[in-house]
Amino acid sequence: MGPKRAFGQSDSEKYEIIRNAIQRRKPISAVYHGKHRLLCPHQLGQNENGEHQALFYQFGGESLSRPLQRDGSPENWRCLTLSKLFAIQPIDGKWHTAPHTPQTQNCVKKVDFDVSQPE
Repeated sequence: MGPKRAFGQSDSEKYEIIRNAIQRRKPISAVYHGKHRLLCPHQLGQNENGEHQALFYQFGGESLSRPLQRDGSPENWRCLTLSKLFAIQPIDGKWHTAPHTPQTQNCVKKVDFDVSQPE
């Protein structure tokens, strides 16, 4: 069985787009739970169930769970499952980040790529 496809992107294509964004420190645009989001991926790997997951700093767009705060707020960290992300595309723009909280540091259990890792 091959990778799942949704909105023209396989799970492996989604993974590669996010990996490249981490390595280049470039933001992405994506849809998650029907909401358009502007995100900077910081970590990529797997959660405790082996699903691909990423830690993002959301700097624009909409949010379902809690309102977006001012840029730089630690409240804008989002832990998102790749299989639920759609229409992922790299975008031009500056890199956004904020201090981590203990909850965000536990988002990705098995880290494959981290923005702080050298290439």
